[in-house]
Amino acid sequence: MNKCEILAPAGNFEALKAAVRAHADAVYFGVGKFNARRNADNFSSSELGGTIKYCHSRGVKVYVTLNTLIKDTEIEEAAETVKKICDAGADALIIQDLGIARTVRSVCPQMHLHASTQMTVGTKEGLKALKELGFSRAVLPRELSLNEIKDLCENSPIPLEMFIHGALCMCVSGQCLMSSVLGSRSGNRGLCAQPCRLPFKVQNGTGHDLSLKDLSLIEHIKELADLGVYSFKIEGRMKRPEYVSAAVTACQAALDSKYNSEMQADLQNLFSRSGFTQGYYKNELGKSMFGYREKENVQSATKELLDKYARIYEKELPRYKVDFDFQGKINEKAELTATFNGNKVTVYSENVCEQPINRPISAERITDALKKCGGTQFEADKITVDENIDYTLPVSQINLMRREALELLSDKISEILPRKTFSVPLHTEIPAKNSNEIYCRFDSADSIPEGFDADLIFVPLTTPDETVSKNGYGVELPHGMFGNEEKVEKLLSKSSAEFALCHTLDGAALAKKYGKKIVASSSFNILNSLSADEAKSFGVSQMVLSCECGLELANKLSAPIKKGIFAYGRIPLMLTRNCPVKNGKTCEECKRQSSITDRKGISFPVRCSMGYSEILNSRPIYMADRLNEIKNNDFLFFNFTVETKDEINEIMNAYYSEKKPDGDFTRGLLYRGVE
Repeated sequence: MNKCEILAPAGNFEALKAAVRAHADAVYFGVGKFNARRNADNFSSSELGGTIKYCHSRGVKVYVTLNTLIKDTEIEEAAETVKKICDAGADALIIQDLGIARTVRSVCPQMHLHASTQMTVGTKEGLKALKELGFSRAVLPRELSLNEIKDLCENSPIPLEMFIHGALCMCVSGQCLMSSVLGSRSGNRGLCAQPCRLPFKVQNGTGHDLSLKDLSLIEHIKELADLGVYSFKIEGRMKRPEYVSAAVTACQAALDSKYNSEMQADLQNLFSRSGFTQGYYKNELGKSMFGYREKENVQSATKELLDKYARIYEKELPRYKVDFDFQGKINEKAELTATFNGNKVTVYSENVCEQPINRPISAERITDALKKCGGTQFEADKITVDENIDYTLPVSQINLMRREALELLSDKISEILPRKTFSVPLHTEIPAKNSNEIYCRFDSADSIPEGFDADLIFVPLTTPDETVSKNGYGVELPHGMFGNEEKVEKLLSKSSAEFALCHTLDGAALAKKYGKKIVASSSFNILNSLSADEAKSFGVSQMVLSCECGLELANKLSAPIKKGIFAYGRIPLMLTRNCPVKNGKTCEECKRQSSITDRKGISFPVRCSMGYSEILNSRPIYMADRLNEIKNNDFLFFNFTVETKDEINEIMNAYYSEKKPDGDFTRGLLYRGVE
């Protein structure tokens, strides 16, 4: 089995202590507001140095999460946060935003970058792109099967990390806008309200058809380690310390082939949603993967069970053996040297050794005092004391020397290697042309009205190339690839299209490989000017700003490439590999025309393609009567999904005449923005 790492969550110091004392190899936590669990206690900048020192002195690595999207107004604050984290000695930063990655490389080039699962990278070409962008590790999507993980391990240019236990979202990480659109609380900015855990139903479904059971693959750790997965991540920065203690203990037991049904039952009783699932891993998707937090799940975490796992981290257990050498002479201060793993410190007594009135202190008493390392990470090993002792010294002095030596030794092994940090270079503002060209995306070429005209039209990659070539269409790469990378690459290599609409870095990497002009969709999550700069450096030629970018920010955002606004259509609220409609009907019965309904009776269309599903917003964005408020942008993006040809023509005419809306519509997040 390859060497691997158990990576534990820490929402506060008590959870961090539980992880460390349960023998996690690394911990991850957030600092400030730029992390995906802003509602966890997290850690302040002032606590950071001491927290990292605590971990490093126990051989535990620290990865700090900066895995949210930021706004232009936050770049300076984010850069300052990056500098503080780097100066404090964190081992790596976990990143979602391309602009943050660019900032880290500018502020501290030596800092390791880990690509968050929020970056939605799950293909070989996507992993190569991450390396090109300076990342040294990637966290894989939770939706991959064993064979897909194996393929990526065999071909990845950087080490891989994966979630092994914890909550499982219905939506692919980084691609969910449901909380944003329904309540202005952005999952991409660390404030997901988890509306998907509320009742959503499809015909003949479960009644909670957007809520999955929790993931648990702990029993497969050794198998995955042999495949080449390096780090096994436990989800749970909002969970209690006992949960962290139990999960780390179970993972370590699994590595030693000691994981058993009792441990699994304990984990389920501590926290689950109707139990656990391995559906994606085993490629067994369907109704059995769904579950929600029931009354029995809440009550199963008994005091007795909590106490069982609290005892694991109640006291510090030694993890390092230290050698002591004690020397003393009359009228001189005693000297204690402590040595561990090549690290050596020497301390001296406050008082000198004195002539004994009755008898000298014994070597046995000195040895006994030095053995008392309890409450620290150290354990006394070899103790050297001169047998011919002719002096006396209070035992309290020896205890003080031992504590001081161990503290200095702890400091020495947690010493931070100096890193150079720099100021962030200013972004050069580049005004947009404000030409308001029209870009349109269609579900199929057959849905395009006859004689339809736009500056750029995108159709699915599966569209016959004769149609693409004849009409000068661009092609849309699949939003989710999930094991279809070779199929997508084959189609793209034969496509005559000049432009490719790409939703993630996976798609952009393939488009770049085959010389296509990359148009990043709103799902690419570009929310700030630095991300636009980074996208250009990778090869993106045009971009649709994130739907979470409010109009005021969008109008001011400066980009070195053409930028557009999502001006019409239904926003994709979720990308999922597990179609909720299948909980109640077959694909033949659905015919890609189904929907899911919330507890208020509002219906959200569900559309499927190439092994993934998208849940669309209940109403389309409509901005025809507000076009004069869209400024400094190069194009308007139209997303046609459920509309008929006649409706499409009516919509386009409405935009050309700047007509007021008629029927159900929304302004999306253009005026509300997100927190």
